[in-house]
Amino acid sequence: MSPSRTTELGSTGIMVSRLGTGTNRWAQGENDEPVYEAFKALLDGGVYFFDTAEVYTGGRSERLLGGCLHRDRRSIIVASKYMPYPTRLTKGQFNEALDATLERLGEATLDLYYIHMPPTLTSIESLMDDMAEAVSAGKIRSVGVSNFSAEQLRRAATQLENYGLTLAANEVEYSLTNRGPEENGVLDACKEIKASLVAYRPLSRGLLAVNNARGNPAMKTLESIADRHEVKVGQIALAWLLQKDPIVIPIPGATKMEHALENMSALNIVLKDDEFRELDEVSKPR
Repeated sequence: MSPSRTTELGSTGIMVSRLGTGTNRWAQGENDEPVYEAFKALLDGGVYFFDTAEVYTGGRSERLLGGCLHRDRRSIIVASKYMPYPTRLTKGQFNEALDATLERLGEATLDLYYIHMPPTLTSIESLMDDMAEAVSAGKIRSVGVSNFSAEQLRRAATQLENYGLTLAANEVEYSLTNRGPEENGVLDACKEIKASLVAYRPLSRGLLAVNNARGNPAMKTLESIADRHEVKVGQIALAWLLQKDPIVIPIPGATKMEHALENMSALNIVLKDDEFRELDEVSKPR
């Protein structure tokens, strides 16, 4: 039985596709048409959760995603991120950044807004206050964090509770070659507070997208299982993440239709129990 193609974003009531798409290489004016073809293919395949950020390609990622939305009016779920630079210390600066993101996307409301990194000169609590106000103002529907530790995301969730809100997600790096969220308590903390774990770099910067064993036991296992299923190694790597835990939402990048189609095909793969265990064991840090 194939994995479900939709899941709830944390406990927000917002439904997203089980697989998302990262847009950190989308750049308006550079790859508009190939990206639009990928965008259409993803929507055709039922993948409608898109992840961007103000810092991706200097805002051109948000602009290109907004352009795709303008050309294809089908409903999608959009996530973007606020970077808490040390020079950004006020609520006004937070709102200016959010308004600029909405302008680039051409949207009045954002489905999910993340704090991109743990803040250094402002508190997590004050940023959650700003987020809660943005929810109340109708500018965002849900609140997320990115690259937060277990303790930091608990603090964020606790502050949001003061407003009757839940933390939707923590976006962190997670893949067969980076099992950090299992080791540092982030995966367990996400389960505890009922937040999704959105996994960026699920193909480890492309390392897991090509057959390149070179004596690496994990890659040899990955290639063997991929051959068995008659698919590419990247599809097996994504299938492992999809089956790892229901709260995990991988967001591989796609700038071309072929990338989109390959990523989506992972939704049709069901690893046998012994295949999953073998991959799980061989990829654990030694």
